[in-house]
Amino acid sequence: MNPKRYDCGMQYCRCGKSGVLLPKVSLGMWHNFGNLTPYETSRQIVLCGFDNGITHFDLANNYGPEPGEAEKRMGRILKEDLKAHRDELFISTKAAYDMWEGPYGSWASRKHLTASLDQSLRRMGLDYVDLFYCHRYDPETPLEETLQCLVDIVHKGKALYVGISRWPLHALEVAEAYLREHDVRLLIYQGRFHLLDRAPLEEGILEFLQQISTGFISFSPLAQGLLTNRYLNGIPSDSRMMEGRFLKREVLTETLLKKLHALNNVAHERGETLAQMSLAWVLHHPATTSVLVGVSSTEQLEQNIRCLQSPPFSEEQLRRIEEILA
Repeated sequence: MNPKRYDCGMQYCRCGKSGVLLPKVSLGMWHNFGNLTPYETSRQIVLCGFDNGITHFDLANNYGPEPGEAEKRMGRILKEDLKAHRDELFISTKAAYDMWEGPYGSWASRKHLTASLDQSLRRMGLDYVDLFYCHRYDPETPLEETLQCLVDIVHKGKALYVGISRWPLHALEVAEAYLREHDVRLLIYQGRFHLLDRAPLEEGILEFLQQISTGFISFSPLAQGLLTNRYLNGIPSDSRMMEGRFLKREVLTETLLKKLHALNNVAHERGETLAQMSLAWVLHHPATTSVLVGVSSTEQLEQNIRCLQSPPFSEEQLRRIEEILA
């Protein structure tokens, strides 16, 4: 390991009103940490991130494939490579999406959240995680049950902090108040936010998070690769869009492709790639604590980290971006 990794240019941002400092670029382990990827590739990506100052690794119970595989791989990397550095790491995981069969294998009941976190800890060989999320809003389970479970998880020491992901504003407001009244602070909210999808901004979530001094982290800040040069000249045979599982071909319309080329021109004028500019744009918002990047190689990760060297946006550049996306 590089003993000077914290002098490598990584920048850290305080997460809301807390003692947590997150790297502005965090590593998401949704893709490329399952059985379809060689273990050594996953390992090298994690170690490259750590050597470049990434201390936050974002997982979930069902990340793979198969479900649980990403946590197993992280557990092996922790045991074989990063055991001595556990206290430098900020490891998060989640529960609430489909994980096992039966009525308790999904959603946000006390039963599911508790059992899932226990399984996650065993897979990773940890006594606790730094952050545990409720991965999605459950419209059927009473909010008080879900939130009290998060309170109990913190009080039992199974997680140091809790967060929520993809909850609507009205539920977020209830969650923040309930947790605060029970001596647990809502550390962070995770949502999809990028140039092509501004739902957290449009729905008032970012404004509310700023009001309550809670952090925000963007997942899929590159729109699963759309906001890179990956699709500017067609659909590569080894791309997610060709696979068609999460990113569908019909998304890449002629209208969108013209916008992507125009955005790429702005990025080129700024002396950076479209991906770097897209990440810098998300980080430009004052509510953003960190962006979660998912990568398939160490080279891709190092390229993404260079977004921290991006020049500030001029008012003219921001105006042009808005005109392109209008």
